[in-house]
Amino acid sequence: MFPTLETELKQETLPDPYEDFMYRHLRYYGYFKGPTCLSSTVRRQIEAVSRGSLLLSSPLLKSRQLLHNDFGEVNPRLREPRDLFAFLPSSGPLQAPRWPIECEVIKENIHHIEWIPPQPEYFYQPTGNEKVPEIVGEEEGTVVYQLDSVPTEGSYFTSSRVGGKRGIIKDLAVTLQGPEDNALLFESRFESGNLQKAVRVDTYEYELTLRTDLYTNKYTQWFYFRVQNTRKDATYRFTIVNLLKPKSLYTLGMKPLMYSQLDANTHNIGWRREGSEIKYYKNNTDGGQQPFYCLTWTIQFPHDQDTCFFAHCYPYTYTDLQCYLLSVANNPVQAQFCKLRTLCRSLAGNVVYLLTITNPSRTPQEAAAKKAVVLSARVHPGESNGSWIMKGFLDFILSNSPDAQLLRNIFVFKVVPMLNPDGVIVGNSRCSLAGRDLNRHYKTILKDSFPCIWYTRNMIKRLLEEREVLLYCDFHGHSRKNNIFLYGCNNNDRKYWLHERVFPLMLSKNAPDKFSFHSCNFKVQRCKEGTGRVVMWRMGILNSYTMESTFGGSTLGNKRDTHFTTEDLKSLGHQVCDTLLDFCDPDRAKFMQCLEELKELLQQEIHKKFNELGQDMELEGNWSGISLSDIESSTSGSDSSLSDGLPAHLLNIARELNKKKRLYKKKKKKPLQTRKQRNEQYQKNSLMREFKLTDVAERAGFASTLQKPHAFSRNSKNTSSSMVRNEKPRLNESQLNARDKDTSLDPSNVTALILSQSKERTQREKPGFTASCSAKRSTNRSQEPARDMKPSWSRNRYPVAKRGRATLMVYPSLHVYTYP
Repeated sequence: MFPTLETELKQETLPDPYEDFMYRHLRYYGYFKGPTCLSSTVRRQIEAVSRGSLLLSSPLLKSRQLLHNDFGEVNPRLREPRDLFAFLPSSGPLQAPRWPIECEVIKENIHHIEWIPPQPEYFYQPTGNEKVPEIVGEEEGTVVYQLDSVPTEGSYFTSSRVGGKRGIIKDLAVTLQGPEDNALLFESRFESGNLQKAVRVDTYEYELTLRTDLYTNKYTQWFYFRVQNTRKDATYRFTIVNLLKPKSLYTLGMKPLMYSQLDANTHNIGWRREGSEIKYYKNNTDGGQQPFYCLTWTIQFPHDQDTCFFAHCYPYTYTDLQCYLLSVANNPVQAQFCKLRTLCRSLAGNVVYLLTITNPSRTPQEAAAKKAVVLSARVHPGESNGSWIMKGFLDFILSNSPDAQLLRNIFVFKVVPMLNPDGVIVGNSRCSLAGRDLNRHYKTILKDSFPCIWYTRNMIKRLLEEREVLLYCDFHGHSRKNNIFLYGCNNNDRKYWLHERVFPLMLSKNAPDKFSFHSCNFKVQRCKEGTGRVVMWRMGILNSYTMESTFGGSTLGNKRDTHFTTEDLKSLGHQVCDTLLDFCDPDRAKFMQCLEELKELLQQEIHKKFNELGQDMELEGNWSGISLSDIESSTSGSDSSLSDGLPAHLLNIARELNKKKRLYKKKKKKPLQTRKQRNEQYQKNSLMREFKLTDVAERAGFASTLQKPHAFSRNSKNTSSSMVRNEKPRLNESQLNARDKDTSLDPSNVTALILSQSKERTQREKPGFTASCSAKRSTNRSQEPARDMKPSWSRNRYPVAKRGRATLMVYPSLHVYTYP
C-alpha cells in the first residue's frame, strides 16, 4: 500500500540518543508504549503521520496530545503535557497555606457552616441616642490581647513557610483566674483573621485595634476575630478604634456579623447580623497623624461559655476555595469540561488557580468559533463578597442545567477565583504581601513583585490572540454604597456607542431587587488607569467591568432595607450567566430595546446637566454628539486608592540609594588629573543619570509595552489614553528582582534597578500628577425606576439550540450583532 515506506522499513539504523531519551520520557508518563530504543522504523512511522500516510491507530502511539493545524491535518508535535502537573491531589490533604515567617498561626482548624436566615435581616434603625464611647486606651485599660509578631511599616516580605513563624505559639490572651473570671479571650491568628489588640476598659467593654495590611500602615476595614468565655445575660460593647474610611455603610444601618459555635453545632445556625447601638464616628483622639474613625456596637451572646466570631463580611478563605476546587477535581462529570491549572504562584508561594470551563468541541472549527469570557475575584482580600458571587457563578456554570450546557457550548470561560491568596490568608483588607494595592498595578512590568496580576494580564493577552473576549469582569466589594452595580469604560466611538452599557442594564432587569443600574458608572479616571477593567479595555475588550457588591444590602424592590445573605450573593452569580444568554441571544430584540432605553436615559441626563448650568439647548438631532465624559461624574466614591509606587522591598533599596545620592552631592568636585579620577567622575555622572531616569519611570507608572490601542479607541482624543499609548518601559524587568535586603548596591550596577524618588519631589515637579479622584455624587440614586424593576421580555431563549448540540453551528458567532 505504501511501497516507498515499506522499502524504508527494511533498513535498520542505530537510534538517535536524543530520541531514545525522549521516548523513554514519554513511555514513563504513559504517552508511548513500545521498545525503549527506537529504530529508524518507528521514527519513520511517526514522520509518516505528519504526511498523512499512516492512521493514528498505530499500536505504538496512544497519545491524544497531537496538535492539529487549521486544516484539520495531523501535526506530530505534542502538546504540553499539563495533565502531569495536577493542581490538587485527588486524595489526601490539601496544600496548606503559606504564611510570612513573621506571622504566628494557631493550629486549630477554623470552619463555618453555610446557613440562610429564615427571615430577612433588616438594617439597623438608629434611635439618635446611640452612645459615643470615649476612647480610653491601654493607659487606663487592660491589654487582654496583643500581637507582637506583626511586620511593621518599613519592613518587607522576605520568605514564607507553612505554619508561619517557627517555634512555640505564644498564649496572647489573658489567663483566667477561675470559673468566675468573665474576661473574654480573643484570638485572630488564623486564616483571614486580623485583630491586632484588645483592651478591656470596663467589665463588659472592649476597645479593639485592627492590624493594618502587612508591610503598610494603612487599610483597616476588614475585621475577623474570635472571642471565648462568653456570658449570656450580659451586654457587651465592642469599639474598633482605628478605621480609616470617613464614610461607611454602618452609618446606613449595616450590622456586623456574628457566628456562634454552639448554635452551629446544635441548631445548624451560621452567620447572622447582630448588634445594637451601632455608631460610626470620628475618633477625636489627637495623635498627630491621620484621622481614625470608630465603629461601636453592643451585643448579647446567645450562650454561656460559647465560642463566637465577628466579621465585617461572610468569610471565604483560601482553604475554602481549595476544598471547593478539590470537589470539582474529584467530580468525573465536571472534570470533563472544567480544567484546573496553576496560573502562577504568589509571593508567598501559594497557588493562584486558573479554571478553563467549556464543553469539548467536535471539530477545530467549532472550537475556534467560541468567544471567551474572563472572570476574576478577590484582588482585594477583604472583599469576600466577591468570592460568594464567584461561587454562585461556578455552581451554575458547572451544573447540568440546560442554560449552563448552552453557555459551555458557545463560550470558553477563563476564571481566576482568587487573585490575591496571600492577602486573603493573612487577613489583609486591600494589599498583597508587596504592601501594594494590586488593582492599581495591572500595567506593571515587575513580574516578580506582582506575579498574580502580571500572569493574569498576560493570560488574557494570549487569549486575545486566539479568540475574541466578549466580556471581562472582576468581582469586588463596596463599603459605602448599597446594592450591586458595575463600573465600566465609556467608548467614544459612535459605532459602538452605549454598547458597553447594555450588559449592566440587562443585569438590572434580571436582578431588579439587588442590582442598581443607576449606581453604575462608565467614566475612566486617571487614578483608575492601572485597574483591571481599564487595562483590559485598552487591550481591546469592549465589555470590561468591575462588579461592586455592597457589604450591606439592598434598597430595591422586595429586598429593600435588608442585608444580603450568602444566598443573595450566589444568586447574583447565577444571574450573570442568565444575562450572558440574554446579551448573546440571536434575536436582537432585547439588545435593541436596551439601546433605546439607554438613549432615552442619556438624553434625560443631558437635559438635566444643561438645566443645572442654567442653559436651554435644543438637542434634537445633535444630542448624540456630546461627549459622555462631560456628562458623567466620577465613580461615585468607589473604594479607590492611589498607587503607592514601588513594592515595599524595592522601596527599601530606593532609600539606600537615595542616601548614596546625598553623599555624592556633599563631596567637593576636584580637578580631573588622573585616569582613576576620571573614572570615578564618570561613575558618579552615570549614577545621577540613573536617578533622573528612574524619576521618569516612576511617573510613567511602570507601563508595559503591551498597551496597544484597540480598534474602537484609535480616534479617541482622550488625553489619558494617549498617555498610556506613549508609555514605554526603560529598563529590563529581569533587572528589578532584587528582593533580599542584602542585595548588592554597587553603583556600577545601579542600571539594574528602577527606583522611586521621594513623593515630595514628584509633587513639587508635577503637583497635579497624584491628585486624588473626584468626589462622589451627592445625589441619591439607589432606587431604580419602576419600569426597570422587571424584565420586559420573554424568558424563553434559544428555542432551537436547546434541543440539541447539532444545531449549534447555526450560530457560529452568536453575538456578532453587538458589533454591527
